[in-house]
Amino acid sequence: ALARSAWAVLGLNILTIIGGPVVRATGSGAGGGRNWPDCQGEIIPGCDEVASVSEFSLRVISGLALITVISLAVVVRRRFESGTSARRWAFWSVSAILGEAAIGAGLVLAELVEDKDSVLRAVSVALHLVMTFLLLGSLTLLAWTLTTGKETHWGGPHTRAFVIGGVGLLVLGGTGAVTALADTLFPAESLAEGLAADLEAEHFLTTLRVIHPFVAVGVAWYVMWVANRVRDQRAARYVSLLVLVQFVVGVLNVVFLTPIWSQVVHLLLADLLWVSWVVLGADLMVDEAVPAEG
Repeated sequence: ALARSAWAVLGLNILTIIGGPVVRATGSGAGGGRNWPDCQGEIIPGCDEVASVSEFSLRVISGLALITVISLAVVVRRRFESGTSARRWAFWSVSAILGEAAIGAGLVLAELVEDKDSVLRAVSVALHLVMTFLLLGSLTLLAWTLTTGKETHWGGPHTRAFVIGGVGLLVLGGTGAVTALADTLFPAESLAEGLAADLEAEHFLTTLRVIHPFVAVGVAWYVMWVANRVRDQRAARYVSLLVLVQFVVGVLNVVFLTPIWSQVVHLLLADLLWVSWVVLGADLMVDEAVPAEG
């Protein structure tokens, strides 16, 4: 039951994450004004403004995600001995979600929303996405540990490949967040117009937008190479499949000029790919099980 709860908490956090592109793409990020965690100075804003309702809804879901992560960590701490993987990943899950919330609050309080195109905003959204991935990774390892009863052993022969691929996926996520911001602030009327804006370097965000596809190709190749070497692992097959599907969706995202639906699907697939990669890494680096107390 505890393992199922952990996977459910992971699912809730993924749901919270994919709500972000909707709020950003619809320009609802400033719907709460320069207030956090309340919106426009009210705990429950009125329903007359769509932007306020959208931003408030995301904050409510994020608040529920925070509560569930902390609650899960409390239960794990009570049931497992000190030094076990379950306790370790529970601690990092709480740390990551608090860090993610702090960055999100900072974006609102510093008014780095709507049409703000500063370097600080670009760095912040990239860090926010990286922190989000770290949260999902910690929750995944916690759920995996509770499900299998095994301990991860970080000195195994596959550790280096897993870490390199993981860092690559984090970099890919960060550049993807910046690209999504550029697509929102500098939308193109056609594919040719978008490419021209990128090549002419009209803004540093449009210039950075070119980097993401190249990073995606490199990281995808490496991840597929690692997954192909351990094809006997079920998670490896999921990794390979998700890389291929993500590539197709990424191309469609560019061709159709990044509509909201493709942004949401693209981010969802990125989350699932990251979770699958973490599960694969855990499967390759296991030690003997450490039981819970009682």
